[in-house]
Amino acid sequence: MSVAPPNTKAELLSHVVEHVDITAYDARPVIDAMRKMSFTSRDTARAADILSMAIEDEACSVWVTLAGSTSAGGCMHVYRDMLKYGMADVIVATGASIIDMDFFEALGFRHYQAQGGVDDRDLRALYIDRIYDTYIDEEELQACDHAIKAITDGLEPRPYSSREFILEIGKWLAAGNAKKPGSLIQTAYEEGCPIFCPAFTDSSAGFGLVKHQVERIKARSPYVTIDSVADFRELTDIKIAAGTTGLFMVGGGVPKNFAQDTVVCAEILGVEAEMHKYAVQITVADVRDGACSSSTLKEACSWGKVDVTWEQMVFAEATTVVPLIGSDAWHRGGWKNRRKRRFAELFVQG
Repeated sequence: MSVAPPNTKAELLSHVVEHVDITAYDARPVIDAMRKMSFTSRDTARAADILSMAIEDEACSVWVTLAGSTSAGGCMHVYRDMLKYGMADVIVATGASIIDMDFFEALGFRHYQAQGGVDDRDLRALYIDRIYDTYIDEEELQACDHAIKAITDGLEPRPYSSREFILEIGKWLAAGNAKKPGSLIQTAYEEGCPIFCPAFTDSSAGFGLVKHQVERIKARSPYVTIDSVADFRELTDIKIAAGTTGLFMVGGGVPKNFAQDTVVCAEILGVEAEMHKYAVQITVADVRDGACSSSTLKEACSWGKVDVTWEQMVFAEATTVVPLIGSDAWHRGGWKNRRKRRFAELFVQG
């Protein structure tokens, strides 16, 4: 009996994930129809309405929080375009979303659609990493680690907030090092939009930073560190400066809680900050374990974090609804007369 030959690496990495373009199709008729339906469809339509309300509110700054792998799955340009067109002002994300996915593609690498029936042990032998039904070339991911180390080696050895470090990455990309133009990091740098990763080292950045520190310690030289307290302080500074805020949260976890906690932190500092006025969370997390990848939005109200007048939970896998909500907001055009906040300028020295 003949045995089929194993897949080659080239065969497995042949179907590129294409990122959805919210400007290329008009989701308004779909959202309008969903508004007259029930279940998750109606929740999605109300979430789209709340995002548009936040964008159209002249006093409101919009924060996007990202957890999970939707950037690898095809939504990367949705978040980029929200910054580009002035639909969002701040990103709070996992390190994986920003480094392993966005910076990774800025270096010219890609994500690939996985093929069914492939043994993960075979993937390991081929140096292919799997995110559910998506592949990444591990050798390319290690090149991403080394690029982070090279950037770090060129910086002044001192503590950096994740925002400050990611700004340096954006500057490096914009200086001609990007193989793919228009990454989220580079767009944020050019638009003056800060990106925070409160668990930054839980990513390829962590490997590059560890290698940087190990080499510097062996040489008895000072090294770069990431100051997570500065992250919290700086995002709270933005909350205080922003006043009215709206949250568009994809997934939950650390980015969600970090963004919400700024209201409480401002209070601890003696500043009365508004609860986040608008809030949308898209998640498949459950509440039966006493949480929802951090508290539900209504529960967060009891902590003084989120107002419940304009909040909506959408229990859906995010790649199915984010492209609809993003396209709806873009085509409704509330961003066209909106002032870009450029909160990164709050931290310019001089």
